[in-house]
Amino acid sequence: MGATIYDNPDHELLRDQVARFLEREVEPHAAAWEETGMVPRDVLRRMGQAGLLGIAFEGEYGGADADAMTNLVFAEALSQSTFAGFIITVLVHTDMAGPHLHHAGTPAQKAKYLPRVTAGELITAVGISEPGAGSDVAGMRTTARRDGDEWVINGTKMFITNGVHGDLYFVAAKTGTARHDMSMFIVEKGTPGFTVGRALKKTGWLSSDTAELVFDNVRIPAGNLLGEEGKGFYSVMKNFQTERIALGAMAIGHCTQALKITLDHVRQRQAFGATLWDQQTIRQRLSMLDAKVRAARQFMYHCAWSVTQGHDIVQEVSMLKALTGELVNEVVQTCQQFHGGMGFIRETAIERLWRDARVLAIGGGATEVMLEEVAKRY
Repeated sequence: MGATIYDNPDHELLRDQVARFLEREVEPHAAAWEETGMVPRDVLRRMGQAGLLGIAFEGEYGGADADAMTNLVFAEALSQSTFAGFIITVLVHTDMAGPHLHHAGTPAQKAKYLPRVTAGELITAVGISEPGAGSDVAGMRTTARRDGDEWVINGTKMFITNGVHGDLYFVAAKTGTARHDMSMFIVEKGTPGFTVGRALKKTGWLSSDTAELVFDNVRIPAGNLLGEEGKGFYSVMKNFQTERIALGAMAIGHCTQALKITLDHVRQRQAFGATLWDQQTIRQRLSMLDAKVRAARQFMYHCAWSVTQGHDIVQEVSMLKALTGELVNEVVQTCQQFHGGMGFIRETAIERLWRDARVLAIGGGATEVMLEEVAKRY
C-alpha cells in the first residue's frame, strides 16, 4: 500500500499493528476457521485487548475516539488478510453493527454494552435485511409494537452476518404504517422467542457465520429502543455511509493482495520457454488493473476525508461502493485466470479471494442500487 496525502505517523503505526496481528493470529490459522464456519471468539477478544475493536468509539467506553480517516486505515489494513470471512466478521462488529449503539445509544445503554463490545466480549450483529427486503430497507415487514413497558417484535431477518454466534443484535422493525416509519432495538441473545432459524451456507466468506433470525413475540424492555422511535430508517441510512466505505476498503484490500500474489506468480511461472511476465498482454493487463485500483483507493481516502469535514457525500460513497464492488471482481477474476488451473483449486489464496470477492457487488447495497442513488442526486 502506497502513502496517501491523508496519512500521518499514527496511521502507519496502526497499519503495522494490524499487520502483525494478521501475521500472528489470522493467516496461519484461518484455513481451519473456513471448515468450522466461524472465527473463534478468543481471537476476537484478543483483538479487543489490543484495542482494535471499536477504535472510532468513545474513549470512556474503551474506544480511541478515532475519526473516519483513521477508521478507514484500520479497515484497509484489516483487509490485507486473504480470509474475507474473518474480515467481515470484524467489520460488521466495528463498522456496521456497533456504530448504531455508538451513534444512537443512551448513556445508560452505552455504559451497559459498549465497554464489552470494544473488548470483544460481546460480538454484535445488525438485523436489517429480510427475505423480501434487502437494499430496499423501507420494504421490511418485521414489526415492533408497544405493550406497556415492553416492545413486542415479530418477523424474520435474513443474511445476517454474525447472526449464529453473535451476542448482541441491533434490529430494525416497523413501528408504524408509513413506509419509513421504523425503529431500531437492542436484542440480547437468549431473549425468549428470538432464535436462529438456520445457519446459511455461502459460496464465499466461509469463516463468517451467517443466519436467518426469527422473532416470535419477542418481548424486550421499553428501554431497549435504540435512538428515537420512528427514526430508525434515517439511522440505517446514516450508518450505510460508514458501512460502504468499509466495504470499499475490503474490496481494495482484496485487489492489492490479488495483484501482489499474481505478480509474484507470473514472474516465476514458466510457459513456452519464458515466464508469464515476459508476455506483453500479461504485463499490460496487470498494469492497467493496478492503475484502476490506485485511482479507486485515492477516491476512497477522499471520501473518508470528506466525512471528517462533515460533507454530505451520499452520492460519492454510493459511487465508491459501486466502483469498488465491480473493480474487485474484475481484478480477482483476471488474477485467477493468470494462475491457470491452480487458480481453481480450493485452499489457494487466489481462489479464496475470487469467491469471496463476488458478494462485494451485492452486499451492503447492490451495484445497481448504488448507481440509482448516484443518479437521483444529479
